[in-house]
Amino acid sequence: MRIVLVHPNYHSGGAEIAGNWPPAWVAYLAGHLRAAGFHDIHFIDAMTNDLPDEALRAELARLKPDIVGTTAITPAIYKAERVLEIAQEVAPDALRVLGGIHATFMFKQVLSEAPWIDVIVRGEGEEIFQELVRTFAEGRWTENRRKIKGLAFRDGDEIVSTQAASTVKDLDAIDPDWSLLEWSKYIYIPLGVRVAIPNMARGCPFTCSFCSQWKFWRDYRVRDPKKVADEIQRLVEEQNVGFFILADEEPTINRKKFIQFCEELIARGLPDKVKWGINTRVTDIMRDRELLPLYRRAGLVHVSLGTEAAAQLKLDQFNKETKVEENKEAIRLLREADIFVEAQFIVGLDNETAETLEETFRMAWDWQPDLANWAMYTPWPFTPLFQEMRDKVEIFDFEKYNFVTPIMKPEAMDRGELLNGVMKNYRRFYSRKALFHYPWRGTGFRRRYLLGCLKAFLKAGFERKFYDLGKAGYWGPQSKKTVNFNFDRTRTIAPAQMEDWEASADRAARAKAKREGAGALKACGGGEFQMPAE
Repeated sequence: MRIVLVHPNYHSGGAEIAGNWPPAWVAYLAGHLRAAGFHDIHFIDAMTNDLPDEALRAELARLKPDIVGTTAITPAIYKAERVLEIAQEVAPDALRVLGGIHATFMFKQVLSEAPWIDVIVRGEGEEIFQELVRTFAEGRWTENRRKIKGLAFRDGDEIVSTQAASTVKDLDAIDPDWSLLEWSKYIYIPLGVRVAIPNMARGCPFTCSFCSQWKFWRDYRVRDPKKVADEIQRLVEEQNVGFFILADEEPTINRKKFIQFCEELIARGLPDKVKWGINTRVTDIMRDRELLPLYRRAGLVHVSLGTEAAAQLKLDQFNKETKVEENKEAIRLLREADIFVEAQFIVGLDNETAETLEETFRMAWDWQPDLANWAMYTPWPFTPLFQEMRDKVEIFDFEKYNFVTPIMKPEAMDRGELLNGVMKNYRRFYSRKALFHYPWRGTGFRRRYLLGCLKAFLKAGFERKFYDLGKAGYWGPQSKKTVNFNFDRTRTIAPAQMEDWEASADRAARAKAKREGAGALKACGGGEFQMPAE
């Protein structure tokens, strides 16, 4: 039974400007398949290798797979669909499988627009995909597919979704196979070292209205910190990894286990060999102010903070309870602990103006994070906020749902003006940092890291890849009126998916009413919720 996993060739000029990221989904799926006795597994990284369709076609024809599997976040969905269309052409007898967050929630849309897909895995893939592969290998696929939980497929004109599968309860039972990846190609540009994205926890107990991760992973689960440290040690010793980013939404939520993880890294001497970064909440940094030196000794050098928006009004709209002054204090605490801090801002909602964009810049400069990132609001079609704002969404070209393309058109400005305002913020922030901060503040590792980050920005800007500027035709303020985001406006919502949306809208309205009746929710980046002490 030959299984070929393909990472689709999608690029957007967003996070990838810092390097090529290893697709962790491949390692976790392959490890679970090997545990079940399936060893003929191959991987094609079409994204990192920038493979055109013809090269992918030739490789699939050479491998002659029995099963072809791919995945997709929302902006990569059309590339993933194309992968399986090519598989149908060159390996027509192979089972074509799609997984990932977009297909999980939008399976009716996907199966309507890409009927060549045989089956969609809905939710966490390891256990569902393993059962699917076993059923297919034993020749029981056609008659037993309705019995497998967590699937969606077409049966004639009917779109079938089986009962939802439970989440993976024992994360420590998953032993990822990182050997499938081409490690020499996964480089973190700021440090010039190999990079990995391991997983410590899954899920999130918070319900940010703009985020879909809590819906996908559902319940919150944390691995044994020693097991995670084992995995890090193997990545360092076997793959020569020099930097890693925890894939977790909020790895510091379980304070006790995060501390144990840090202590385990220190005890093994790993901070001398590998540095790492995380995303986390402002409130967790405030809570752990006395522990930040410990985190730094464990090798934590980069923290991305979900400050999200400058105006308190926007923080409230995103179901956050962080206060503006808390964002500034958290950044100060991290910098004092010699941990690089990146402030994340979400811009581009319908109420965005030139004045609010300017406000985010003034706040960023006042707070003085080491790095700042302005991400376009992206209305994920399976989030509560989307259901509340759906009447204002006019673009359904999901390839552009990538945090760098303005999907929403603000009432007070056009999309080109919005992009120009964001670029103005980037130009001012990083030019000032480059001239007055990065070369002169700190020595050794701090200076090298910050100059490495600047190098990544300059490289992406020179190549016109940053923010997809080359594709949009943006050359500066003089081009803001002629920018073309190349939206495919023929993309629409399939009738089957629309029916689901109408039902979701009703549920969202009821949930909103319940939220308003119960008071504000605690959410990512804010609130007082903590994991109970164990």
